[in-house]
Amino acid sequence: MIPVSATDLGLVSLAGPVAPARRRPEELKSLAEEAARELEGAPAEEIARWAAEEFGDRFCVTSSMADAVLAHLVSRVAPGVDVVFLDTGLHFPETLKVRDTVARTLPVNVRSIRARMTVGQQDGEYGPRLFSKAPDECCALRKVEPLERALGDYDAWAAGLRRDESPTRANTPVVTFDARRGRVKVNPIAAWTQGDVDAYISRWNVPVNELFRQGYTSIGCWPCTRRTKAGEDPRAGRWAMFEKTECGLHA
Repeated sequence: MIPVSATDLGLVSLAGPVAPARRRPEELKSLAEEAARELEGAPAEEIARWAAEEFGDRFCVTSSMADAVLAHLVSRVAPGVDVVFLDTGLHFPETLKVRDTVARTLPVNVRSIRARMTVGQQDGEYGPRLFSKAPDECCALRKVEPLERALGDYDAWAAGLRRDESPTRANTPVVTFDARRGRVKVNPIAAWTQGDVDAYISRWNVPVNELFRQGYTSIGCWPCTRRTKAGEDPRAGRWAMFEKTECGLHA
């Protein structure tokens, strides 16, 4: 008698299902380029749905928790989606409140990703208040490396970048290939204006960071964020003492 294996019979291993292999960067790049052409001008929900259907569990949303617009939008087409939040240890309490509200009220799985070192350990290694001396290095330690570690589980990720936020984001595509990380990056609300965001928040009663009511127009870590003045660029309050406009996540 020829022995028959569990595999031959189609039985599921007791160890559980095997996760599908990651797609090759070349395949992801081609997919992103095609999607960028086909989805330009499409509604944000359609862009999010494409990503969720194309990548399944290998797709996640990233959120700074300035508001829950992107997490809410994607949850409508992909309930249970992972939402990655980079917990730098330097967030405003109001930001953490939004994160906790999202975890409690939306059909998503919030993953809070911390840096490898606590703020105290970082102070011991690099000296106190690294953010005031070398903000790029601080962002690399507390944001960039944690994101790259978190994205190890995914082939694609969504961000809430918008073209109207700053000149450096004016050409943001709705889908692109993040060559640095070898993954597809999806920007469902790239074409939205602030008015579109406000309308969505109002329609769906989306959680919003309370600091917006206190004169902040862009919210990051508390040491590197200030209120903006009338007429200033919305991101002028970020790293105001430095020639720096981005944390490095979207470079």
